[in-house]
Amino acid sequence: MSRKIELLAPGGDVEAIKAAVIAGANAVYCGLDKFNARNRASNLSFDDLTGVIRLAHKYDCEVFLTMNVVILEQELPTLIKLLNKLVNSGIDGIIVQDLGVFNLVKKYFPTLDIHASTQMTTHNEGQIKFLAKIGASRLNLSREMNIDEVKSLTALAHEHNVLTEVFVHGALCIAFSGQCYSSSVSVGNSGNRGSCSQACREEYEITEAGNKFPLNLKDNSAYFDLPQLVEAQVDSLKIEGRIKNAHYVYTVTDTWRKSIDSFVESGKLLADDSNLHRVFNRDFTNSFLQGNLTKDMFIDNPRDHSIKHAVDNSSAKTVIQIQEIKDDLFVKKDQIGEELAEKTQYLSIAKLPLQMTFSGQLDQPLTLIMTIGDSTIDDVDGTNGVTANKVHTLQTESKLRTTKDLAITQGVIEKRFKNFASDGYTVEGFDCSDLGEDLSIPFKELTLMKNQAAYLLNGEVEIVPHVEVPRLEHHPKTSTKHSMSILIADEKDVHLCDLTDADVYFKLPESWKKDNDKYIEIFERNPQLIPWFPAVLIGKDYDESVRLLERIRPARIVSNNTGIAFVAYEMGIEWIAGPFLNTTNSYALLTLQEELNCAGAFISNEINRIQIKNIARPENFKMLYSIYHPILMMTSRQCFFQQTVGCKKPSIEDGCMLKCKKETTITSVRGVKYAVDKQRGGYPSIYNHEQFLNPEIVNDLGDLFDEFFIDLTNIGAGSKQEHDKTELIMHFENLLNADNDYDKEQAQLELSHMVTLSTNAQYSQGL
Repeated sequence: MSRKIELLAPGGDVEAIKAAVIAGANAVYCGLDKFNARNRASNLSFDDLTGVIRLAHKYDCEVFLTMNVVILEQELPTLIKLLNKLVNSGIDGIIVQDLGVFNLVKKYFPTLDIHASTQMTTHNEGQIKFLAKIGASRLNLSREMNIDEVKSLTALAHEHNVLTEVFVHGALCIAFSGQCYSSSVSVGNSGNRGSCSQACREEYEITEAGNKFPLNLKDNSAYFDLPQLVEAQVDSLKIEGRIKNAHYVYTVTDTWRKSIDSFVESGKLLADDSNLHRVFNRDFTNSFLQGNLTKDMFIDNPRDHSIKHAVDNSSAKTVIQIQEIKDDLFVKKDQIGEELAEKTQYLSIAKLPLQMTFSGQLDQPLTLIMTIGDSTIDDVDGTNGVTANKVHTLQTESKLRTTKDLAITQGVIEKRFKNFASDGYTVEGFDCSDLGEDLSIPFKELTLMKNQAAYLLNGEVEIVPHVEVPRLEHHPKTSTKHSMSILIADEKDVHLCDLTDADVYFKLPESWKKDNDKYIEIFERNPQLIPWFPAVLIGKDYDESVRLLERIRPARIVSNNTGIAFVAYEMGIEWIAGPFLNTTNSYALLTLQEELNCAGAFISNEINRIQIKNIARPENFKMLYSIYHPILMMTSRQCFFQQTVGCKKPSIEDGCMLKCKKETTITSVRGVKYAVDKQRGGYPSIYNHEQFLNPEIVNDLGDLFDEFFIDLTNIGAGSKQEHDKTELIMHFENLLNADNDYDKEQAQLELSHMVTLSTNAQYSQGL
């Protein structure tokens, strides 16, 4: 087999990266202290990063930088400054969630390779075409995909010159990545900002099914699925674990490396995965990849399972025997640790010392000798850390000539060359002792020498000049007024259209019955309704959504899924980006408008007034905001009812999505209740016990938004009291149309009396 299979390993700190490199990773992914989705990892400084890149490249290992969070408007200058540094760092790719970064990179930093993060929830054909269009060179497929879905999506990605990654080992989120707001809602730490507090691992009051950790999944291990992944043509096998230590990274990477090498060489899979069980794990499952979503995916303990596994898989029965098994496990762990320490002891990411020696006499060229002291030659060649130097010699074309006014002195040279070297070097000295006095050379040749020297120190890659990104213009609204829109999910609510001039969106399901025209007929009967597409549409559900667009050809849609948005763009249908596309900055709006002809976008409800107010509106572009809705915490392809109220079915079947409409609540050990909701045709979801209600933004930022939105579906209501929708519409219209502060206050008061369980904490705290 000749096709390269990349093994992509995590690196939460320098030691973990060294462990991954020495264990045989083809690439590592790591983050800086800003803009990455693992705030709990140690992460790197920029100096660390340059050292890591140099070290990894010595071992033919690539380095990808995680920038996989949503970006706030006020962070854009810092982000642009970082991108200007990254283009000359030797980084092999950046991993991105925010749509605005795609716009910036494509326009101003095209030499950077950009990868679509798992936070982009990529799971259908349209999304792959969208990502290819905006400049992604590779994408990470959602962890919920089964092997057949992985295979078909990878084939399509390859048609568009895009590579695919699949997570093969490590922690599993029960929620779709990028669509989990539980941490943001409950404690103000957003997963879209890298500060997830892992509500899915928390303890809850014991459920009817007898579980204290009803949301806790086992860890992912596709070790024995390697042949299927190879057959599916997946390009990169990705290990999760940037908050894991070096010992863990080394063990897992080494195990996978040996398995891949064996399979490539012999076509046979190594049967021994015992080392994977000796490091942190919550037991293992491959059920997502196998498309077999059973109760066995859950484990009612989020802590390390390695000791229990060792004991359970032994014949130990007595206390002494069990202790011997535990002791043996710790001995084997220590042995791996010693092996790792021995292999990494000479690996260094320290900056390389650089000595600059200038020489030349009258009628001779100016000569520069750069001596680079390599940190060490590693033990790979048996030299045990012998220091090695690399020397570059440069000369000017012109010869030095006599002058008294503009002589080339050591001071002139130091000033000119002081900051020319890239971040991976420390200039330790300038030696001009062999340079004659009162001599000069055209300064353009001195500049040329400096540029040539910088080129050599940059690995013989041209230095990309600093880019100044112009400030974006704030375009005015197309109308001075703001309007209201509402969302319904049941045809019995269509009569609400007669009560208001508001746009009425109709929420489409996440699961469809194949070749069923139910929703097509709803829009044919009610042409005033505007289709609203959900965030997740997989397989046939995506296909059926496309069929609906082709049949009814609506004038406009709202889509929370970029795949459906891409189809609308190709069909010439006007579309609005929904609130679950997590839009938080001006450049994200530009990406949507310029790449997909988007007409407007909802601004994320996770950000606050200060973070919203400076977002620059593109020309002829609508900005929308939801002021009333159930607060979604998470959505899953798994079933929340198996571990809560229980379910007789051993696994999720095709009909579960279409037929099941269970609901329950779970209660945290702090006493907070959450609604577990399953609408027909929807994924199992968890909602906050409070509704989102934010009338304050109408006063704060009413002039910024074209449209304020209210969600009148019963989704997420759980056991909460349903409100009179006619009355709600009246009070919201009074709020939006009020001519004075008194009328606004009265409307707010009426709403607070109606919606007693409400919050706008996210608007207050922001990201």
